[in-house]
Amino acid sequence: MSIFGKIMGAIFGSHPAAAAPAGGASAPASSGTAASPASAPAAAPAQTVDVAPILDKAVAAKKEKLEWRTSIVDLMKALDIDSSLAARKELAKELGFTGDTNDSASMNVWLHKQVMTKLAANGGKLPPEIKH
Repeated sequence: MSIFGKIMGAIFGSHPAAAAPAGGASAPASSGTAASPASAPAAAPAQTVDVAPILDKAVAAKKEKLEWRTSIVDLMKALDIDSSLAARKELAKELGFTGDTNDSASMNVWLHKQVMTKLAANGGKLPPEIKH
């Protein structure tokens, strides 16, 4: 499964009504959604998942101060997803980053914005302070 697929699964998979958008978001599952074209497009907009409470609960369980609203590393840590530089470079590749992956600060900012944008596009309701 792709790293972004793991992020989607961790957030949307924890909410029963969101199983369809999570499955349609990962590349391998997209062929599976083709079997039910009528339900797939309607599923994402109809099933909104409030991202903040899910991530806030994940952070609370970590007993560590994690700023998922601003940090891709903290977001990944909260979801028990490998947040190493290698994993973030892989995520950047998945999402089409064209910058220098050795400039981790710039890449991390870009990754966070892209992940938030893609979560919102797949039915994720983000807090108003998060610009996507």
